[in-house]
Amino acid sequence: MRVAAVGTALAAALLGLSAASVATGAVPVPPSDVLALLVGGVVDPVHAAVVTELRLPRLLLAGLVGASLATGGALLQGLFHNPLADPQLVGVSAGAALGAAAGAVLGAGTGIALPTAAFLGALAAAGVVSAAAASAERTADLLLAGIAVNALCGAGVGLLVFAADDAALRSFTFWTLGSVGGATWPTLSWVAPLVGLPLVASLGQARAMDALLLGDADAEALGVAVGRTRLVVVLLTAASVGAGVAACGTVAFVGLVCPHLARLVVGPSHAGLLPVSALAGAVLLVAADLLARTVVAPVELPLGVVTTAVGGPFLLWLLARRSRR
Repeated sequence: MRVAAVGTALAAALLGLSAASVATGAVPVPPSDVLALLVGGVVDPVHAAVVTELRLPRLLLAGLVGASLATGGALLQGLFHNPLADPQLVGVSAGAALGAAAGAVLGAGTGIALPTAAFLGALAAAGVVSAAAASAERTADLLLAGIAVNALCGAGVGLLVFAADDAALRSFTFWTLGSVGGATWPTLSWVAPLVGLPLVASLGQARAMDALLLGDADAEALGVAVGRTRLVVVLLTAASVGAGVAACGTVAFVGLVCPHLARLVVGPSHAGLLPVSALAGAVLLVAADLLARTVVAPVELPLGVVTTAVGGPFLLWLLARRSRR
């Protein structure tokens, strides 16, 4: 009952924010024109182009990426039994950063080339961590593998940044700050399936994730293949988050804040936690993007700056709360 109520409230919030996001910006679009576009009516051509070519792709990309980061965070927090876990732990974001840095240094700083390089880097990092997940006897071994991959990718990024010229460094730095401003329908055509399919598939892991909360031994006694579940969770998280990070750059704290808040409200059962986390992530990133392009308009703030401004204080509150407990 609580899951349904919270999900309905989040869906309503997402709908309201979506309407505000489509109508608000440097070129205001009247709500009547937005409604007319949705039903196939005739509106001002400038308004039609702004909504269909700029704001709708941006809105959909923000929602998809937010949902993927939050769902990945919920899965990894359950896997590691740690509310401070997020998708960056498995090295996907670091691998994407390494790929983006390599692409920028090699001249792939425009169009789809940089996201493609970032996605290839995310896949490579995910492959290494997935191999570790397949052979790991304990979840702690998987955590160590993620830390090692993050460290190696960080060293690679440092070397590439040192070797980059001004143009490459500017391109890479802009990517690391995070933005959905480059969203287009062709971008969504490859991001949507790579993000959406793992999101849907992750719902099938809810029962196994609930069992893992009891510990590996008890989960195996309940018939859960612990090693296989670890591998599947890492692969689903890597595919979904990797595609999202490749498309819009590094966006911090969404995978930490949203699932933790969702767990406080609806409890630890993943059957409700995963969809509520996905909705919360979509709400947070759509709201953050709306703020990023309106707070200091016409200048647009980096998306990662906005989410960090929200997530940093939340993390301090979370640590203080854990200390009091």
